[in-house]
Amino acid sequence: MPLSIGSKAPDFTLKSKSPADVEVKLSNNFGKKNTVLLFFPLAFTGVCTTELCSLSSGLDAYAALGAEVIAVSVDSPFAQAAWAAKEKISITLASDLNKTVTRAYDVVFPMLAGVGDTSARAAFVIDKAGVIQYSEQTPTPKDLPNFDAIKAVLAKLK
Repeated sequence: MPLSIGSKAPDFTLKSKSPADVEVKLSNNFGKKNTVLLFFPLAFTGVCTTELCSLSSGLDAYAALGAEVIAVSVDSPFAQAAWAAKEKISITLASDLNKTVTRAYDVVFPMLAGVGDTSARAAFVIDKAGVIQYSEQTPTPKDLPNFDAIKAVLAKLK
């Protein structure tokens, strides 16, 4: 079960090469903006590509709601950067290669397609104080989070 609403969001620092070579630190948003934290199983897969491309094209809607979107997977930052360049994904992608953040948010998907543990498809809205205001893990990796519900929570936090 993913971390529940009302829980303090575990802070993290992860590597990113997309859209830039930076360290992504959740707490950098505390006191400034809300965060939509998405976990997805693997780059270069159909559903993940559809999800992140769709979100990239609608990223302005999240900015208008005062939120930054960060997407996390267990892929290396190099694989994420290649995928983002190929698919024109503009969302910040953060590499959780060691699965520490995936475990901290309790969204491990065991043995996806026989290749090993990955992040499950999950979504969290974390407010400016670092508290989880929305928590969802989809029933299967093929299901997408409820982005309408995410936007509704963000609208209330604005």
